[in-house]
Amino acid sequence: MNHKIKTILFKTLASLPNKIDDYCYHKIQSFFDKSTLENRLKSVESTYFRLSKVLQDLRIDLNNKTIFELGSGWFPAMPYFFKYKLQAGKVITIDINEHFKKATVLELNDCFSKIYHSEIVSDPQNKYSLPKGIEYLPKYNVVEKDFPDVDFVFSRYVLSHMNENDVDDLHRRMKSQLKKGTHIIHFISPSDLRQHSDSNLSLQDFLQYSKEEWNKIHTKYDYHNRLRLSQFLEIFKKYDYEVLYLDYESLQPGTKKYDMFKEVKLHEDYSKYSDEELTAGNILVVLKL
Repeated sequence: MNHKIKTILFKTLASLPNKIDDYCYHKIQSFFDKSTLENRLKSVESTYFRLSKVLQDLRIDLNNKTIFELGSGWFPAMPYFFKYKLQAGKVITIDINEHFKKATVLELNDCFSKIYHSEIVSDPQNKYSLPKGIEYLPKYNVVEKDFPDVDFVFSRYVLSHMNENDVDDLHRRMKSQLKKGTHIIHFISPSDLRQHSDSNLSLQDFLQYSKEEWNKIHTKYDYHNRLRLSQFLEIFKKYDYEVLYLDYESLQPGTKKYDMFKEVKLHEDYSKYSDEELTAGNILVVLKL
């Protein structure tokens, strides 16, 4: 879908009364997303593999640990990997929205069991048919509520969808509330998400706009801050996090995506950053308190 048409659609949805807008958004998502649950689960599998290798290299053991996931998404893929593949004791997954559906979770239980040879038993007392050991807290604003006692905090492509001030406040509050030694892992995708549905756009197209201009373009359905890698690192340094691991990809000269990036007329707010800082993507960072 052309990004301009998509923007108009999202702005129309955002103008609808509460609950009606979310209902219509879910219907539209279901209409356009024709991928099977197995395919969607497999797309998360790459995160699990990448995470597993880093945990092994850093000698971080999640056995019987309590995991706190920021941003549950549409179904509990990563919590299942944490519990059934990495042997976590408990996974608490939270989200600002409520996307989980009982029917989807039941299908996921069967799908995950078959693919990964795990015996998943639904808790009959659970509203969403989740298994014991996985707790879902929807409509949960992490920058307003206190953190539970956990060993490990995880986010997968969430930070870029938070307000810039909230990203800062989140790390300030984690620093003050979580116990010393807690590990925090973030997967971050700081690219222009409009490009995912419109390949004519550069991954960095949104860097041409001022803050005011960008705020007029995106909505709550496609909200995306434009923090660059160095800005995330500044936040981590500000609150004295230890960076145990950092990995990312940058666009390389001579590639089509790099050429598209160079055609973007950058706003002056981004003139001080190098090409590597501006195009750094697929970021994985491991922090420790």
